[in-house]
Amino acid sequence: MSVFSSVEQGLPIEVFALNRAFQEDKNLNKANLGVGAYRTNEGKPWVLPVVRKTEIKVASDENLNHEYLPVLGIEAFTKAATALLLGENSPALKENRAFGIQTLSGTGALRIGAVFLNGILKRDVFYYSNPTWENHHKVFMDAGFKSANTYRYWDANKRNFDLEGMLEDLNNAPAGAVIILHVCAHNPTGMDPTQEQWKRIAEVMERKKLFAFFDSAYQGFASGDPDHDAWAVRYFVERGFELFCAQSFAKNFGLYCERVGNLTIVQKNFQTKDAVVSQFTWLIRGMYSNPPAFGSRIVSTVLNDASLRKEWMDCIKTMSSRILKMRQALRKRLEELKTPGSWEHITKQIGMFSYTGLNEKQVRILIDDFHIYLLKTGRINMCGVNESNVNYIAEAINQAIRRSDA
Repeated sequence: MSVFSSVEQGLPIEVFALNRAFQEDKNLNKANLGVGAYRTNEGKPWVLPVVRKTEIKVASDENLNHEYLPVLGIEAFTKAATALLLGENSPALKENRAFGIQTLSGTGALRIGAVFLNGILKRDVFYYSNPTWENHHKVFMDAGFKSANTYRYWDANKRNFDLEGMLEDLNNAPAGAVIILHVCAHNPTGMDPTQEQWKRIAEVMERKKLFAFFDSAYQGFASGDPDHDAWAVRYFVERGFELFCAQSFAKNFGLYCERVGNLTIVQKNFQTKDAVVSQFTWLIRGMYSNPPAFGSRIVSTVLNDASLRKEWMDCIKTMSSRILKMRQALRKRLEELKTPGSWEHITKQIGMFSYTGLNEKQVRILIDDFHIYLLKTGRINMCGVNESNVNYIAEAINQAIRRSDA
């Protein structure tokens, strides 16, 4: 008998299973609204022109080699990433009480942060929004947390953010609990708190002594303005919170496979920095020893060069503008078809994803009958919508809803 005979078959990961089914589908009208990656109006992956230019520049630099990076990564990258998040003039940076650690994209930042909170600070209770990105639960549980909890976020009936439900649940959380917060472009709903609502959330978390762990997967990609998208984190820092923030450069730089991430740590004073740095150094040494170089060199080069940074800003405006345009087009067509229900939420949401309000039966009709692939929750990637398929998608949604109601 094999030593592996007792291993049980794991469940498939929905988004990857959908992507494979889409690739194998021969229907000419098929549409992939599942995978969370940007697509052009032609439905193709896009390498940002500034990224392509910088890739060539980095690869052509004869002074670079393939020696190991420091355990905590390239300092020019972590400083630039942290400044992008907190702002160049952040008092936390000037006072040397905030710093960054290069990680294996945003997922790696969440994981190493969670391991530190559990192993070093002995936190074992965490909360995440209902709904949230499916990997939040697994990352924190695998890091050693014992108690996973949710706070209300999405009101399915109103198709809107449930602020009062969230505040009530945070009020009931035990002191010291870790609260995962989406910085912007909430995944999967696309619905973000307003600045006034963020202030109320901060008030409760401050009073209850809850630890904020922000997840920033879409800075700049959401609105086209990195400063606007980072408002919530900056407000919490201004208010005096100690916090973590996981940053990903997959979406806003299109570097999905390069796994470029940063974990920003903000403390009350600089005296604790050396001890914190030393503990993260040992944790990373025992996980993967040190991070990869190529992607972080690209991001570092772009963010530290004024001309390249401007080109990048133009690229993220191009991506965010196209998504906004598709939101407007999809809502307009659904309303023209007099599709049952209200579709205002499509344009109230922001970023890559939209929580459509479609149920599992309707999703199944879309997949089986119309070859439109999306998650069973009804979440769609707006980047999969383009000028060529928006009418087909809207008409399919209209038919799926009417059939399921019949």
